Amino acid sequence: MNRVYVCSCFGITDKQVKDHAAAGACTPRQIASATKAGTDCGSCVRTIQGILGRGSCPRRELLEKGEAAAVLAADMELASAPAPRLVEAA
Repeated sequence: MNRVYVCSCFGITDKQVKDHAAAGACTPRQIASATKAGTDCGSCVRTIQGILGRGSCPRRELLEKGEAAAVLAADMELASAPAPRLVEAA
């Protein structure tokens, strides 16, 4: 398995960022809240932005519709989700 590390400070891979994005995170700040990526040296923030892209963001769409309660509920769910486990290569 080939791992591409996005954040070497915390060992976060591109797959982990994509998994959190699929779960609803659509900003680097939300990725940082879930993984700590981007909170130390900050050199990975642009890479995270590139992975997230400029596509649709369900969170932003809900806010634009005035459904702030749904956004808060999703944020709480994302924050309470366990972080993916890192497995060391043998």
